[in-house]
Order: sequence, then C-alpha cells, then structure tokens
Amino acid sequence: MRRLLITSLTLAALVTAWITGASPALAYPPTPPSASTAQTQLNSLTVKTEGSTTGYSRDLFPHWITQSGTCDTRDQVLKRDGTNVTVDSQCEPTGGRWYSVYDSVWVTDDSSIDIDHIVPLAEAWKSGANSWTTSRRQQFANDLTIAQLIAVTASSNRSKGDRDPSVWKPPNTSVHCIYAREWIWVKYTYGLSLQSAEKTALQQMLGTC
Repeated sequence: MRRLLITSLTLAALVTAWITGASPALAYPPTPPSASTAQTQLNSLTVKTEGSTTGYSRDLFPHWITQSGTCDTRDQVLKRDGTNVTVDSQCEPTGGRWYSVYDSVWVTDDSSIDIDHIVPLAEAWKSGANSWTTSRRQQFANDLTIAQLIAVTASSNRSKGDRDPSVWKPPNTSVHCIYAREWIWVKYTYGLSLQSAEKTALQQMLGTC
C-alpha cells in the first residue's frame, strides 16, 4: 500500500461506534467493563512503588505469535480494527484503512500503523510481569480476548512509549473514559500493580465517563 490519507471523523459518531460496536465501518478491541465495574476493579488493585526496568527486554514477551493460518497477532488486529481490509496469502494487508483513536486520523498505509499494547510491555514488567513465566508474558503480549491491543498511528504509539496515564493520555480527550477502562481491565485481569500517580490519573479519567 503506497498512499497515506489523513482525514477527520465526527467524534460523536466515533465514540458511539467504539463503545457500542454499532458501526459496521469501525472495529475495535473488545469493549471493556462499564465505568462502575472499572471503578471496582481499580479499587481492588494493589498500589505500590513501581519497579525498575532492570532485566527488561521486549524479547521476554514473545510476539507476534501465529493466531490462525498465516495470520499472526499483528495481522489479526489489523484486520479487526480496519475498514474494508484485504490481505494476501501471507495475511499482509493489500487494502483498507484504519482510524487511530489516539490522535483522530484515518490512515490507508498499514506501514504507518503500530499495534499498541494498551498497558505497555515495559510497564507490565515494572508492575509485576518480571516474575512471570515466558508463557504468561507471551499470553499478555498477544491477548486478543481483552482490550490490550489496538491499531493506532505509529506516531501516536511512539509518543506514548511505555508511559502510564499519569504521564501520557491520548490527545483525543473524548476517549479518555474508555482508555482508562481498558487500562484498568488489563491490569485487573493480569493482577498487575499500580503506582499512586497512575491510580490518580485513572480516577480522573473515569470521571469523564
């Protein structure tokens, strides 16, 4: 795919589609629990000083693994999160477009798309994944059953890096509610801890729901 196209989309329609899954033109990760459930989950998480990245390597979280046929996890997310996506025999996109909810842009070149881990791998490492088995870390890095993976622009993903919500939030403020619910869902599912500033930021984001 050679062409990159960036346009605008009505935010109200986007948010409705993302939360309800009602729009056939837009697909997103599994819908996270409600704000009230997210609040309960947030309250149950352990708050403690964040660990270090000593010993951390992305290679300790094997990805992308084969999901089906020739499609690996990245391919699956590109197909799920895109509109009118076509692929070749190796499951590589040959057409389609993707809406990046972080920065509110459409992209038609899949090479400009990154698959973001809602809770970054390094953040997970500092929050408890350093003690996991390789199998558990592989599951975390490729989990399609919860809202842990999403297709976004490479620029927004790299702006985020491995930072938690106390330091980085999506520039598109209209998705702060669902982003917080997703982040909490992932940490709750995997029993990861929070630092105090991170919890405060998530609490503020839940307040926008």
